[in-house]
Amino acid sequence: MHFNVKEDIIQLTEKWKGERLEDGRPKVSDEDLEEIRSLTLEEVWQPLFLKGYVNQYEEKLKKLHNDKRKLVGRAVTCSFIPARPDLEETVKNIGDSEGRKGTCNQWVIDTLVEGDVVVADMYDKIYEGTFVGGNLSTAIMNRTKTGGAVVWGGIRDLEQIEEIEGLQVYYRGVDPTPIRDFVMSSFNSMTKIGGAVCLPGDVVYGYGGGVIFIPSHMVKEVIEFAKKMHVKDIFGFEMIKRGVYTTADIDIDIWPTEMMNRLLTFIKEDERGEKYRTLDWSKELEEASAGR
Repeated sequence: MHFNVKEDIIQLTEKWKGERLEDGRPKVSDEDLEEIRSLTLEEVWQPLFLKGYVNQYEEKLKKLHNDKRKLVGRAVTCSFIPARPDLEETVKNIGDSEGRKGTCNQWVIDTLVEGDVVVADMYDKIYEGTFVGGNLSTAIMNRTKTGGAVVWGGIRDLEQIEEIEGLQVYYRGVDPTPIRDFVMSSFNSMTKIGGAVCLPGDVVYGYGGGVIFIPSHMVKEVIEFAKKMHVKDIFGFEMIKRGVYTTADIDIDIWPTEMMNRLLTFIKEDERGEKYRTLDWSKELEEASAGR
C-alpha cells in the first residue's frame, strides 16, 4: 500500500487527455480555471447533470467567508477513518518509507502547488476532527495562492483563519480541539464529500453554501455549454422585448431551425455576440433539423 501514487491517479483519470502535474493529476489550465470562476453554480451543474454526473454537488457545508468569493482549483483528495492501533502503525510506517513528516493531514498540505484545493473526507468528524487550524490554513494559502479547502469534518482557530487574505474553506463545523484519533485511508484517490464524488484533479467550484466537483475531462464542455447559455439568454431577452418570441418559445430544450438561424445571425451581426462567434453550433443545428 502506498499513498499519492502517480500511476493510480493516471488510471483513475484516464479520460483526461491533456497535460498532467508532476503527481499525475490532470492539469486543467489556469485559463480554464478562470473561465470556470466566471460561471454560475447552475451553469456548472447543468451540463454535468445532463451527462449523468448526478453525484457532483454537496450543499450541506458551512463556509469561512459569507461574501461573493468563489473557491476554484484543482482537487487534491484525501480520506480518513477512525484510528486503530495496528492500522495507525502501518500507515505511519508507510509514511516514513515515503519520506513524509508529521500527521497525515500535514502530508497532504506539504504536497500542494499553486492552483490546488484540498478536498478532505474526515467522515464528518468535528470534535477532534479539525483538519486545519491557523498554521495549516496559512500553509494552504501560501502554497496554492488562490485555493483553500473543502472539509467533510471540522476546523479550528476560526478567528485566525478568517484573517488569512484570499482563503476560502468549506467545512461541517468548528471545534477548539486539535485533530486526533484518525488515520489516512487514501491520498489522491477517489473520495467523497457528503453525497458528492471527487477524483484527484477535478476542478472544485465552491459558491454560496455548495461545492461542485467538475471532472477534469468535462471542463471544456462545461465552459462551452455556459457560453452558449449566456448568448442564448442575451438573444432570448432581446427577442422577448421585441415581441418576436414568447417565453414559451424560448424556454424549450431544442430550438427549431428558424430560431437557431436567427440566433446565429444575431451572434454574427450584434456586437453583444462578438465573443461568442467561435462557438460550434453544429450539434444544435442537427437536432433542430431532426426536430428532436
